Amino acid sequence: MTDRRKFLSGAAATSAGVAAAAVTAASSFPKPAIAQSTPELKWRLTSSFPKSLDTIYGTGETFAKAVSDLTDGKFQIQVFAAGEIVPGLQAADAVTNGTVEMCHTASYYFVGKDPTFALPANIPFGLNARGQVGWLTTGGMDLVNEFLAKFNLHGITCGNTGAQMGGWFRKEIKTLADLKGLKMRIAGIAGQVMQKIGVVPQQIAGGDIYPALEKGTIDAAEWVGPYDDEKLGFVKVAPYYYYPGFWEGGPCLHVFVNKQKYEELPASYKAALKAAGDLATLSMQGKYDLLNPQALKKLVAQGAQLRPFSAEILEAAYKAAQEVYAEISAKNADFKKIYDHQIAFRNDQYLWWQVAEYTFDSFMIRARAKG
Repeated sequence: MTDRRKFLSGAAATSAGVAAAAVTAASSFPKPAIAQSTPELKWRLTSSFPKSLDTIYGTGETFAKAVSDLTDGKFQIQVFAAGEIVPGLQAADAVTNGTVEMCHTASYYFVGKDPTFALPANIPFGLNARGQVGWLTTGGMDLVNEFLAKFNLHGITCGNTGAQMGGWFRKEIKTLADLKGLKMRIAGIAGQVMQKIGVVPQQIAGGDIYPALEKGTIDAAEWVGPYDDEKLGFVKVAPYYYYPGFWEGGPCLHVFVNKQKYEELPASYKAALKAAGDLATLSMQGKYDLLNPQALKKLVAQGAQLRPFSAEILEAAYKAAQEVYAEISAKNADFKKIYDHQIAFRNDQYLWWQVAEYTFDSFMIRARAKG
């Protein structure tokens, strides 16, 4: 019995010693790399959009929250509306020069710097929404980021509105001739295309569109789609609502990050930014798919006259777009490299779309009418 007690007490002492040694040894181990490489950061993101555009501006907030959630709150991003730090169209400049770490914007706002900026967002007769996201996530964004590096930027896809509407017109547009001399709020490459078919493009800030239409300073204006358009009341002064917005078949938004700051981030934070951008893109598309049909019904009830662009107008605009792209490609190697890659993707995508997606959608549209 005595021997047994000695044995047990000795075993207990040995176990306690082993445990103490293990604790001491563990305390001397280096902390896991992931804990060491996740600093607490507080960055600022300037949006190109006002808070009134809750779907678009709100996508920046969705992105920021996701980054915080994915990093256990260590990476905080504060979102500022257009004008709070810099005007919306100066968002990329503010990131390039380090005024803020990042912005949420539509890259085609900056085609004045280089027309290549249009390609990550959307171009006339480019890709539809799913195609644009698909192209960007299967190699397109790598090419885009090679280009953006020249401006000290790194891009992350963050939102897509889906196909937009063709805009509000004060009078009905039946033929190509009706576009001659028509003053329309439309800018960038889309403006160049429309100019070739007779339109006089005008660049007007969102808040100034309604009074310009009301006074007849302009004859037409494109904005986004039913949900956002309804808020601005265009139906009261320009009742003809055309579709589709062939210049924006699936425009993506992006977060631009200061490249120097981006390169300093740990890998886990870079991954969090990418994942947050993907989540925000999916979220925005879902919101528009929910809200646009509801808003369209309201607009029709308020007197909106839905009209499709004629085949004559679409064909002329398509031809004009090809001319614009050829002209730009001839003198801009960056544009040509990315454009050629995008169009190759588009052509194959629509080959597949013709087989399965389009036939399914067409049947379901007909079936819907039957109840």
